[in-house]
Amino acid sequence: MKHAQTYQLNVDEMNGFFEQLSEKYDIYAPVRISCGGRYAKDDSIIYQPINTYQEIEFHERSTYPLKEVLTPITQTLFYFTEDEFKESKSPQKDILIFGRACDINSIKIQDQIYLKNGNIEDYFYKRIRDKVKFILMDCPEQFEGCFCCSVGANKTDMQSLAVSDNNGSAYVQVYDSDFANYFAKYAAVNHEIQPPLKNELKVDYPVIDNLELANKLKEHPMWKEFDARCIGCGSCTVSCSTCTCFETTDIVYTQNAHIGERRRTCSSCMIDGFDKVASGQSFRKKTSEKYRYKILHKVYGYNARFHTGPMCVGCGRCSARCPELISYPATLNKLSQAIKEIKGGVQHD
Repeated sequence: MKHAQTYQLNVDEMNGFFEQLSEKYDIYAPVRISCGGRYAKDDSIIYQPINTYQEIEFHERSTYPLKEVLTPITQTLFYFTEDEFKESKSPQKDILIFGRACDINSIKIQDQIYLKNGNIEDYFYKRIRDKVKFILMDCPEQFEGCFCCSVGANKTDMQSLAVSDNNGSAYVQVYDSDFANYFAKYAAVNHEIQPPLKNELKVDYPVIDNLELANKLKEHPMWKEFDARCIGCGSCTVSCSTCTCFETTDIVYTQNAHIGERRRTCSSCMIDGFDKVASGQSFRKKTSEKYRYKILHKVYGYNARFHTGPMCVGCGRCSARCPELISYPATLNKLSQAIKEIKGGVQHD
């Protein structure tokens, strides 16, 4: 952990700090949208540009994760005509994003998939990522379904600043020397922002250490129940901090069929057609097969590719967004039990 100085600022001083930052940075944070949720009168909490400290929602988990700043659900990559194209505009300013430790750690996984998955970096991801710094949000409250401690995502070393809301004031911990001058007029205080050390929910995160075990797990009867329970809507993957699947679509303008734009849109391995190949065939026809693929990719496939652990930070959003109340932690615990059965020689019909 980098050495950090802590300062205590009131709301007006925080707003003055944000005003100074705005000369160089666009600041994004979770913001409450009144009646913007799934049900009537439900609020949503989504990432938006902010100007003041009071806009930040500190006390509830955001509906969608931090990744939506770097990889929006829909993003225009470039515009084209018959014989030329023009790249969409990249952010003009640098970007500061408020996020909890789990969400900030999820960007390590995003970085691996977009920047280190082969020899070619994703240009449109990198042009944003190079501008981003993170402000760690204190996380003193437990949210339903969170299990960051079970996957080691409760701490991060990627933050430039850390902020703890203190009912009318804020503790600001400065890790990045680029921000030290903003606090030159303040005296440091003796306060350290602590990460969550224990979750109410503990998950026995499964470990699949070889392909033979992974293939045996594919045949385990635990997946059958999801044909009846899961509707394959993809809510779990859209709200996931680490999922990265997308589709690209050429949108042709109606006035001229040779002019249009190419968009990248968030997609999901849970929806029909995602695995459809040129011959018209799909590899995973049943919902249980799609759900099995998603779970085994997070637990085994990603780690087999990168050797950096699971593709999960325990944020709990997938379970929170599921309209069928399917619990991802419960699935993980069932998977751990299935591994014990297979290693113990238990046979299923």
